[in-house]
Amino acid sequence: MAAGEQRIDKWLFFARVVKSRSLAQKLAVSGAVRVNREKISHAARLVRPGDVLTISVHDRIRVLKVLDSGERRGPAPEAALLFEDLTPTRALAPAGPSTEEG
Repeated sequence: MAAGEQRIDKWLFFARVVKSRSLAQKLAVSGAVRVNREKISHAARLVRPGDVLTISVHDRIRVLKVLDSGERRGPAPEAALLFEDLTPTRALAPAGPSTEEG
């Protein structure tokens, strides 16, 4: 394995995307994870810094850019250092038609 590479199931677990490594494996195998827009089908897929993950989990889509590989499942502030969240924020609903008269 090259420096900075890590199995996607371990990375998802260390980054606290899911609660257990077995759930991370199931997520990867289910087709709910894309790496650089490519759907993956196995938990052994390697990710490296710079990869962009699109993950469908808990009825929402998350887009995460991998910044580093993890060494352990640490506290949330430590896990947050492993990725940059690129998930677009939901736009506010547009206001109704203007009632100004003029």
